[in-house]
Amino acid sequence: MVSSRSPKSKSRLVLWWDSLTPMSRMLAIALAAPLAVLNAWAFSSIFGYFQSLLVVLTVASLIAFILNYPVGWLQGKGIRRTQAAILVSLVALIGLLVLAVTLLPLAIAQAQQLVTRLPEWFDSGQRQLLVLDEHLGNLGLPISLDGIIVQINDRLKGQLQSIAGRVLNLTLDLAVFTVAKLIDVLLTVISTFYLLQHGDEVWDNLIGWLPAHTQQPFSKTLRLSFQNYFLGQIISATCMAAGLISIFLFLKVPFGLLFGLTIGLMALVPFGGSVGIALVTFLVGLRDIAMALQVLAVSLIVQQIVENGIAPRVLGSVTGLNPFWVFVGILTGARVGGLLGVVVAVPTAVLVKEALDAIRSTRKAIELDVLSSDPKYHGVTPEPHLAPSDSVIKEKVAQGEG
Repeated sequence: MVSSRSPKSKSRLVLWWDSLTPMSRMLAIALAAPLAVLNAWAFSSIFGYFQSLLVVLTVASLIAFILNYPVGWLQGKGIRRTQAAILVSLVALIGLLVLAVTLLPLAIAQAQQLVTRLPEWFDSGQRQLLVLDEHLGNLGLPISLDGIIVQINDRLKGQLQSIAGRVLNLTLDLAVFTVAKLIDVLLTVISTFYLLQHGDEVWDNLIGWLPAHTQQPFSKTLRLSFQNYFLGQIISATCMAAGLISIFLFLKVPFGLLFGLTIGLMALVPFGGSVGIALVTFLVGLRDIAMALQVLAVSLIVQQIVENGIAPRVLGSVTGLNPFWVFVGILTGARVGGLLGVVVAVPTAVLVKEALDAIRSTRKAIELDVLSSDPKYHGVTPEPHLAPSDSVIKEKVAQGEG
């Protein structure tokens, strides 16, 4: 059905864009590109200056987004929002403290042991490759592993030990609280609790700056793209970590707790679970190839069960993005905001996608309005091949504005 609204009721920016010639559009895009780069550079500089404050507010907002689900559920049971926020906050704090006291020290201890034993594992991997190379030679196959052995011994060994050492130092640095870190943690907790209580008021004030007809769609899209996305990722990562730790301990995989937690934490980011599985399989393969194949098999099975069975049934798909654009979004987020940028890259990309879809829908509605003013297409929904050219739209818009 053709919309009855006139082109005047549409966005002036869209009408102006439709009135431009193709050459004018190319010139406008060429002029806008440097401004976009300049704005990105300015935003990055501002983010670097206020990084501590912005990280606290961003983390608090993400946690409040996630905890808003149980708070809303308790409200539905008749509990006041303030009481529900206090209860959910206390349960979340107790859960984090339990994990920090039980799993974190064990994981750090295993990480220290892994860094110490990495040279032995590399020597074991080199010996296994020598044996495999000898078997291939006896079989008469024209395959030589000499190059791989040299690379492992000369480069990969030192690089991987260096990376493991830096990761361990970063983990220890995060685990040891200083006064500044303690203040940031307290500010995050306080901000999260405040947002749980008064988040709706803060959000209404923020979206009040947007045009009235975009406030409700923008609020709904943001909630779906951030809240549901992070809930889905946390559920997937938790299920993967719990399942893999249990299986690794049953199979007596060395450093099973550390490897299971590593894959689970990396699964918080799209494609991170697969990268974690490949890394853990490689490390275990240095020690025992047969056990590495078992680790790879069970990890892939658990990953498929979680990603295709558990998470979609809980929340469904909330991204709607092509995997290529997800990958591009992650790389862009890493370049702009580091680890925090990686975390928020995908839901931000979803938000941008929805905004572009809305602009495209508005443009199509304008084209339908222009066609409805032409007696030739009156009362008929036009086919795509009957869409007017830019010159026709420009002429019709000019007539309507006249």
